[in-house]
Amino acid sequence: MSKSESKELKTINPATGEKLKNYPIMTDKEADDAVKKCHEAFLDWRLKTHEERAEVLRGIGKSLIDHQKELSELMTSEMGKLVSQGVSEIELCKGICDWTADNGPEELKDLHRTLPNGGKGIISYAPLGVIYGIQPWNFPTYQVIRYAIANLMTGNGILLKHAENVTGSALLLEKIFVAGGLPKDLFTVLRIDHDQSDAIIENDLVRGVTLTGSSAAGKIIGKKAGEALKKTVLELGSNDAYIVMDDADIDLAVKTCVTGRIYNNGETCVAAKRFVVVDKVYDKFKEGFVKAMSNIKHGDPTKEETELGPIAREDLRDTLHEQVEKSVKNGAEILCGGEMPEGKGFYYPATVLGNVKPGQPAYDDELFGPVASLIKAKDNEDALRIANDSRFGLGGGIFSKDEDKAIELASKYFDTGMIFINSFGVAQPNMPFGGTKNSGYGKEHGGFGMHEFINAKAIMSLNS
Repeated sequence: MSKSESKELKTINPATGEKLKNYPIMTDKEADDAVKKCHEAFLDWRLKTHEERAEVLRGIGKSLIDHQKELSELMTSEMGKLVSQGVSEIELCKGICDWTADNGPEELKDLHRTLPNGGKGIISYAPLGVIYGIQPWNFPTYQVIRYAIANLMTGNGILLKHAENVTGSALLLEKIFVAGGLPKDLFTVLRIDHDQSDAIIENDLVRGVTLTGSSAAGKIIGKKAGEALKKTVLELGSNDAYIVMDDADIDLAVKTCVTGRIYNNGETCVAAKRFVVVDKVYDKFKEGFVKAMSNIKHGDPTKEETELGPIAREDLRDTLHEQVEKSVKNGAEILCGGEMPEGKGFYYPATVLGNVKPGQPAYDDELFGPVASLIKAKDNEDALRIANDSRFGLGGGIFSKDEDKAIELASKYFDTGMIFINSFGVAQPNMPFGGTKNSGYGKEHGGFGMHEFINAKAIMSLNS
């Protein structure tokens, strides 16, 4: 018996620490057969018209809503997000399905050009084939919908290796896709380990690889895919800076920044993480921010009154606490929180660290949980310098009463993929999603994702 035949995937409820379910890992043959079946389904799907594919996507969106209660509760039990936020996540995914269906045919239509010698040129967008997605646990539905729906619209087939701790959510999504009208095997969940995943990347029938995960994982997957000459899209981690300028509405900034830090239990790639506040308004922001974070209550994510659920896994909570302790050892101060709670579940309190400087994890790294890094800047220019002083570049924010000025600064000087002005958000169906630097490359949403794994064919009839 091979090691892949002897192992299981396990899910654990992070609110209690108790086991939920075990799932058998596929054998190597089962995984290989799944790739072949997905490719065979793709061969038919690629011939469907854009309008036919769009109707199926609308059906998937409807199916998501039909299963909303079951799916949101399962996500909560597997990774600890608040049930209300699970419901919102599914509604966002329905919106992505509908937007892609409405706009996909226009995005993918043939382009016609007259050639320099007067001949005819046609640019035809053709799908590549089977696209392999390796996805994390923090948004069990959205992370899948984000790459799957765009690529299904393009005409590609989809393989999914989801995070082990949300295996149940992945398998439910597979049922939801089929219930929505997607042909069998076109969207397939692979229950595999890392070694088997490497074989999937190397499989000749797999034409592209997309990963959402850490920068370290991105380097590994990018290298493996590159060695196999497979295109990749990598959406990696970040330590997004939210700048509070000298003319900011401080009450709005405090309220928004608290939401931006604790949303999804603080486990969001594009969450607000570093709070860079200009000296002129630093003390006022600090007072309001620390007070608001101190009042955040963690608890049972199924309860309506709960504001902060558990960290998704025990090892992730341990890592987060070690980052806090190392930051303090290197000069940071705990302004609230920072203590490991006793009792069942993998909870961690809303925490604010002050005196955050380079050389501390709170400044340099991504803290994936409800820990905020408070950083003082001399002035607006210094705040932008600090915001860009990062190896990451996924998201960020600017608070200023002069919206036009904030937009100009975001456009010209903020070295990151997405910037929110006087607000916090995660994703919008009609806007590109993706980062720069160690936060990865490639874009999703807004039509951009439909053009990542595609063959732009140049068809030419030259005048002789």
